[in-house]
Amino acid sequence: MRYMLLIYDCARPDWAPAQEAKRAAVRKYAEECREKGVFVAASPLQLDCVSVRVRDGEAIVTDGPFTESNELLGGYFLLDCQDQDEAVEWARKCPMAAEGRVVVRPILEVPEFIDSAIRG
Repeated sequence: MRYMLLIYDCARPDWAPAQEAKRAAVRKYAEECREKGVFVAASPLQLDCVSVRVRDGEAIVTDGPFTESNELLGGYFLLDCQDQDEAVEWARKCPMAAEGRVVVRPILEVPEFIDSAIRG
């Protein structure tokens, strides 16, 4: 089963040499996920974003995820684990969990979405 590990509330390391240890820890974690065969995908997210709502057929676009949000979704790992316990164990190992938090969400497998994604 696939699980999304959502990374919240972590300061993104800049590219200064002083931050290399943090980036190296994340690379090591990703490599361990690959070696164990659970890695599907991962990516940091850009900090700027917009939210789109459609009301009465009109799109309302606002800056940010929420105007009053104190949480920052900074990125994700998508892992293929045996069960939630294994996904939680990988979240515990994630270097960003020591600074922020990692939310573990199971992916709802919808066959028609999977089929269309594979066919392109």
